[in-house]
Amino acid sequence: MISVFTRIVRGEIPAFKLYEDDLTLSFLDINPAARGHALVIAKPELPGLLDLPPELVSAVALTTQRVARAIVEALKPDGFNVIQNNGAAAGQVVFHYHVHIIPRWEGDRLVKLWRSGTMSMDDLRAVADEILAHI
Repeated sequence: MISVFTRIVRGEIPAFKLYEDDLTLSFLDINPAARGHALVIAKPELPGLLDLPPELVSAVALTTQRVARAIVEALKPDGFNVIQNNGAAAGQVVFHYHVHIIPRWEGDRLVKLWRSGTMSMDDLRAVADEILAHI
């Protein structure tokens, strides 16, 4: 099934485009968490970060920075979140790689993304060793 984002790339669905090049497209989210909430997508329909070749990861990162800078200059938020979800358990709804840029203002009442926890140094070392075995 073709994703809604591929349909936007093809021009089949309208979007308020902010930036476009050969590999990426940025447009406003139609269900924004905040004023100026934008998406940056990879034009090829690939589901997640681990599916992208390095040059596409770089292209999306550069477009994300360009659009975030424009949002900050235009809307003057106090900060912004850059969020990228991989898999349903992480909150991904459209399985076409995309990054959210969400402007934030003091007192905007948007939820924090997580509550910080604690781990012992031994537990942290064990997790680090598990991950390092695969790098």
